[in-house]
This record gives sequence, C-alpha cells and structure tokens, in this order.
Amino acid sequence: MNRRKLIGTITAAGVGLVAGVAPGLWRSAAEGRPGPPLGPHWRPTPKPTKKPTKKPTKKPTPAVPRDPGYVPADQLRARTNPIDSLRDLTPAAPATAVALTIDDGPDPYWTPMVLDVLAEFGVPATFNMIGSQVSQHAGLVRRIVAAGHQIADHTMTHPMNLPDLSAREIEREIAEAHDRIAQACSVAPRFFRAPGGAWSQRIVDTASAHRMICVDWNVDPRDWARPGVPQITATLESAGPGDILLVHDGGGDRAQTVAALRAALPALKRRGITFVAL
Repeated sequence: MNRRKLIGTITAAGVGLVAGVAPGLWRSAAEGRPGPPLGPHWRPTPKPTKKPTKKPTKKPTPAVPRDPGYVPADQLRARTNPIDSLRDLTPAAPATAVALTIDDGPDPYWTPMVLDVLAEFGVPATFNMIGSQVSQHAGLVRRIVAAGHQIADHTMTHPMNLPDLSAREIEREIAEAHDRIAQACSVAPRFFRAPGGAWSQRIVDTASAHRMICVDWNVDPRDWARPGVPQITATLESAGPGDILLVHDGGGDRAQTVAALRAALPALKRRGITFVAL
C-alpha cells in the first residue's frame, strides 16, 4: 500500500468514528440509554474533590471584670442615703426577715456573752465596731467573723457630734476604723453606722467613698439607758418583717441586753420571724 492510500484509509476510519460511534454515544446519553461498550482501558475522569470549607470558630467574648465598686440598681439608694429597712438593701431577703445590729463593741466581757446567746438560738447579727477597741481585741473580732456574723464600721472613737467635725476629721474617723477592722480579721467592712444615728451628707459621701453602705435602724429599745429587761424585750418583740433592730454590746453594763435577747430571740422565731446578717 502506498503512502497516499494509507493516509486515506486512516482518514476514513477517523471520519467513521466521528460520524458513527461518537453520534451514537451522544444520542444514548441524551436519551438516557446505555451507549456502546467502552474500551477495556477506559476509566471515568474523577471529579475533583472539594475540600470542605472550615467555618471560622467564633471566639467567646471575654467577660469584662466587674468594677469592685459596682452597685446593683436596687442598691443605688443605699449609696446615697442611710437605710433603715431591709427592703432598701436586700430585696432577695426572705419576706419574714429582720436584721439584728449590735453597736459599740467589741467588749471583752459583754461581747462573748452576746455571741453565746446568738449561737444558742442560731441568730446571725451585724456587729458595728469602734476602731479603737478593735485593735485591743482583735481575737474577739476574728471570733465574730468565724461565727458567721457581719462586721461594720462604727467610727474610730465614737464621736456623738460626728456631723460637726471637719471633713478631715470625718475622713479619719471612718477610714481609720475601716482599716483597723480589715487588718484585724482580713475582712473589710461593707457597712457603716454613725454614732447616735447622727448623719450628714458629708458622712454618707465619705462612707460611700470607702465602698460602705450607711445603715440606720427602726427598732430601738434604748437598751444603752438600761430601762429594764421587760421594756427592752417588749420593744424587740414588736419587730416586723424588714425591720433593723438595734442593741449594744459595749459602752457600759449590758446585763439587761443579754437577758432581753435571751427572751426576745426565741419569741420572734416562734412568730415565724427569721434573722439575716446585713
């Protein structure tokens, strides 16, 4: 076969493939029918595998540390006014709760007696302490804290004319007592009470600057005047839910106070009254 005939044969074979086999394949695919058998070495072209796209993980937003001086909205009033009811301070307190506050200690003789009565009846209390006595009786301060009671600042020297003092003297009375209490028991007081309930805006502002809430009272048996156990007891037993009660563990003979607490505390509990520390 000469060269020209060989080329013609190859060309005819190619035309036949395109005109015959290939159209059959196209028609079969279009009509959904199987086409002519494919060669033994034919392999389908693999589809490119698509790598799954990794969604970016969202980093959690870091928590913003709360300012130590943060005050919940329901306690803003307590930062600007002395409070005399649990409803002004702790809305979450039980509806039947009262708070017992004890002023003018710690006293090495009377305070342990008061602590024994509180332990006997399972009553928590808040002790408003005089700074000059804290340094002398640091062990007693630690005992009060260890028993689960609250501690509070009651000035350094208990001046009854606190509102009349200069700004510098008011700062010293409040700040130095605050620091001595914190040093004695490693717990900084969160509450302040002015001696005799003598308040001024400067006093409230100074206590607030040291992140303390000013606490007054609304049940006062005047036990400091020693009016007799029956009168002290009757006044304490008149307390109702939300009240803040005031008695003393320092400043003089507190035998009447101890006896009245021993009678009034169980009587209040029998009425369904509960006790909370501030």
